[in-house]
Amino acid sequence: MPREENKMGVLPIRKLIITMSLPMMISMLVQALYNVVDSIYVARLSEAALTSVTMAFPLQNLMIALGSGTGVGINALLSRSLGEKKYDRSDAAANNGLLLTLINYLVFLLIGLFAAKAFIGTQTQAPELIANGTVYLRIVCCMSLGLFFQMTFERLLQSTGRTLYSMISQTAGAVINIILDPIMIFGLLGCPRFGVAGAAYATVIGQTIAAVIGLTLNVKRNTEIRLSLKSVFSPQAAIIREIYMVGVPSILMISIGSVMTYLMNLILKTFSETAIAVFGVYFKLQSFFFMPVFGLNNGLIPVLAYNYGARKKDRIQEALRFSITLAISIMAAGTFVFEVLPSTLLGFFDASPEMLRIGIPALRVICISFPLAGACIAMGSIFQAFSRSIYSLIISVGRQLFVLIPAAYLLSRLGNVHLVWIAFPIAEAVSLVLSLYFFRKLYRDAVETL
Repeated sequence: MPREENKMGVLPIRKLIITMSLPMMISMLVQALYNVVDSIYVARLSEAALTSVTMAFPLQNLMIALGSGTGVGINALLSRSLGEKKYDRSDAAANNGLLLTLINYLVFLLIGLFAAKAFIGTQTQAPELIANGTVYLRIVCCMSLGLFFQMTFERLLQSTGRTLYSMISQTAGAVINIILDPIMIFGLLGCPRFGVAGAAYATVIGQTIAAVIGLTLNVKRNTEIRLSLKSVFSPQAAIIREIYMVGVPSILMISIGSVMTYLMNLILKTFSETAIAVFGVYFKLQSFFFMPVFGLNNGLIPVLAYNYGARKKDRIQEALRFSITLAISIMAAGTFVFEVLPSTLLGFFDASPEMLRIGIPALRVICISFPLAGACIAMGSIFQAFSRSIYSLIISVGRQLFVLIPAAYLLSRLGNVHLVWIAFPIAEAVSLVLSLYFFRKLYRDAVETL
């Protein structure tokens, strides 16, 4: 049976972007909410507990990098193949992607078993922080099967435009996590009191349930791809290579965030453990604005990839204009909130006077860069959609490793923790310059020639 033209090639662009992105933006907001709620409950155990979870974050982010980057590669190849009407390739992208997902999990199972304690130990010598951080990290790594498959199944749904189903999967996992957090952390309703470990157990249970929902929705509702165990365990080198041509730069780009947070923890440790906790709180809070923009980006990538495969130049141009404007607007709202309500935001985490002293200036300085970041994220979608993720990698490396960390380190040498936060606006300005350069180059070479 011939397959009908996908909605990504025919629906009016603004309506398409909204219908594609809104479910993911909502699910990303729920995801941000669960991240914040998780930290709020952990903070009520103690500031040390919050700090230990912050120290585990770089390795958690590395899991997300591997899963999400692989998903980006699957998404771009699958959507482009659908646009080109090459259905055997789109099915192969989905099935080979599931095999890669399983391999990703096995890597982090080993890391959780043998490297968790050593990783936390590189950031602190405090026994309480090492104990709590190691327990948390081992659980989230060794039981990360749900995390990896949740991300892949959601990407498969997004690749064919079924973002509503993707939202259902992600939201269900986050809501379950939010419900289980207080029960497992504090020992409510007859559950043992697990403390920091309870936050980790709640997280992996939510991810596993979300993965099961994602699998069910792909098998029952995602009719444009065909999944089978035989195809999953029959890898095709050419398909895997194409997935990773896009995926590896994305993996590296997100992984650089892990390196950045790890190095920032080391820089801030020279001031106090409270400074590390402030940095962790900032990362949770900023997700309320960054996550919706990433949701917009995830909705935009398959639209651009599909219409690039279908050679529909006008639709690509309109999608880019609308999405960049929307991303900047969302991030400008974030700047406003952080400037006006920093003490209120920190108060959710039972902030001590010392945390308020460090945190209020930190939030107000860092948020200046939010609109610039929104523009960069939206422009970056074209790099992933057109299989030029290397540009995103160059921008990310330049921003975080060649500007942000060196600037933060040099500013820290002045002995004032408040100066360290100025590194963020500096880095984002450099990122914008690089993004504009590569965006114009790719737009001229790829879009204008259609």
